[in-house]
Amino acid sequence: MKLSKKLVGLGAVALLAVGLAACGGNDDGGKADKDAEKSVGESLNYKITGIDPGAGIMEATEKAIKEYGLEKDWDLTTGSGAAMTAALKKAYDKEQPIVVTGWTPHWKFTEYDLKYLEDPKGVYGEEEQIRTIGRIGLEADLPEAYQILSNFNWSEADMGEVMIAIQEGEKEDVAAQNWIDANTEKVAAWTEGVEKVDGDKIKLAYVAWDSEIASHNVMKLVLEDMGYNVTLVQVEAGPLWTAVADGSADASLAAWLPLTHNTYAEKFAGKFEELGINMEGVKTGLVVPQYMDIDSIEDLKN
Repeated sequence: MKLSKKLVGLGAVALLAVGLAACGGNDDGGKADKDAEKSVGESLNYKITGIDPGAGIMEATEKAIKEYGLEKDWDLTTGSGAAMTAALKKAYDKEQPIVVTGWTPHWKFTEYDLKYLEDPKGVYGEEEQIRTIGRIGLEADLPEAYQILSNFNWSEADMGEVMIAIQEGEKEDVAAQNWIDANTEKVAAWTEGVEKVDGDKIKLAYVAWDSEIASHNVMKLVLEDMGYNVTLVQVEAGPLWTAVADGSADASLAAWLPLTHNTYAEKFAGKFEELGINMEGVKTGLVVPQYMDIDSIEDLKN
């Protein structure tokens, strides 16, 4: 913007102020002002970033979209846990809005300043548990593994150490072994009174959540130290439950209940056995960065 050199004093200042106001005060053509006027939905193109379509949290989110009257505008995109966290990082680094399907424990809550959107309708339920499930007949066929899997229990902090190490670039088996080496007393409690075996085979199924990658890699090494030949199989939630129910997998540490995997638990009732709770106080829901000025799922309607 050119101003005449003859303009001096307060008149020049006033004219400059008017000119800057007309230009939006910056070089973006007023884009920042326009963005500020957008609703949350408009700024996100009415998109919630999800994970794999078979995950229980995706079913709960589809229900939430209906319960909160968002189905006319909002869509839930499918992908993977890794794709979701990549999208979150990209938005977070630029302080842009984003809504993702989230769960704890997960390393993203350590890496970023995030919050769950309030769920006044209770679609995502209260705190859940991660439970260990096994195929029918596991105790008779592999009694030592059955006992170890039944004893397995650890905390969110324990799991977090392994998850963060992997996220920072450590190999999964190395991160798991480092945790085992630093927590020998906890591991000893899982294996107390159990005899070692000689190459017995066992297959564990898990979903590609960072939490389950951590737990299953730890358990793989524990069982191998007890003499087992362990195979890990990464599948989506539906195939996981199917595999345990039909016996093509022996067990899984990844049953989120009573809500997230409730559909599968009901579908395969009587075809699997619960071995125990391996973590308390887990949670699922919709997650946003703290810098976003919304607090509830109901705010997405605005």
